[in-house]
Amino acid sequence: MTAATHLVDAVSQRLDSYARAVRAEVAGLGPDAAGFVEAGVRALAGGKRLRARFLHTGWRAVADAGGRAQPVPDAVVTAAAALEVFHAAALVHDDLIDNSDTRRGRPAAHRSLEAAHRDAGWLGDSAAFGRSAAVLLGDLLLGWSDDLFEEGLALAPAERAAAARALYGRMRRDVTIGQFLDVAEESAWATAPDDSHAKRALRVALSKSARYSVQQPLLLGAALAGADEEQRSALAAFGEPLGLAFQLRDDVLGVFGDAAVTGKPAGDDLREGKRTVLIALTREALPAGGRRVIDELLGDPALDDSQIATLQRAIADAGALDRVEAMIADYARQADRALVGARLDNAAVGELRDLARAATVRAA
Repeated sequence: MTAATHLVDAVSQRLDSYARAVRAEVAGLGPDAAGFVEAGVRALAGGKRLRARFLHTGWRAVADAGGRAQPVPDAVVTAAAALEVFHAAALVHDDLIDNSDTRRGRPAAHRSLEAAHRDAGWLGDSAAFGRSAAVLLGDLLLGWSDDLFEEGLALAPAERAAAARALYGRMRRDVTIGQFLDVAEESAWATAPDDSHAKRALRVALSKSARYSVQQPLLLGAALAGADEEQRSALAAFGEPLGLAFQLRDDVLGVFGDAAVTGKPAGDDLREGKRTVLIALTREALPAGGRRVIDELLGDPALDDSQIATLQRAIADAGALDRVEAMIADYARQADRALVGARLDNAAVGELRDLARAATVRAA
């Protein structure tokens, strides 16, 4: 069994034990509270545990740098589990903001809560209930994430716990601001020069997803291992470009991905009106008339398969897909170069390179 498999199993077990604890907390509050907690537990299921794996590998890169493998402490497993809960919270809120119907092949949380309201025969608007309940569900998951993270820090040396706590706080703030910038860009793009759209989209990607998907988990793990400035710098220089490559791959899959693999309908980002780098580069390459067509179709939730196919062809024919693929490859190379000569454990560096491939060469 590989270190990654051990870690994923340990995180799953930690999440299972936490689920049992939160179920017990609401046992006396009736079936409605129990059902709400179960919705939170369901949000934790599935996924690649990529952020947990980056945190663990960041810890190993520093802890094992002396040439001797160290046993993974409970603090690291618990912190990795907390990251997965944070990610689940972000997805619940993201799907609500984007009005997405599905996540990982299942109804998105707000749609599931909407269906529960309707099936119970409760009064009022089921869709409005689902949206309100999903806001609270995301907040509940954020609370669970904080609680778990603090449980892990209680097991770590005080100085390392303080460093990790500061990083975790910055991550929460970055994601929230990045999510706002994403929402704002869908309204503000028309007031900005066309040649600035790609840069603005990268700014959103960096704050909303790239850092918290790769760089910040790595740095959290490194902090728990007692990393010095040189080690932190190497992992940060690896994590930021790789996080951007990861998000750009996500953008490509949001337009061209296979629904059977991604768990979301093909072209969902087009229906949601996502102003990604892919769209910005497409518009740069088109004459005014072509831009108007893109702008008229983008963000229409009723786009049919033929309209999605038209937009996909326009993106590919404009060369935007090739340009984004080249950006992904370039960011991946930048990340790889950051590891050369770094004073990190060799085996962990090899795993970081494997994770880089998994993050950028994927179908889901």
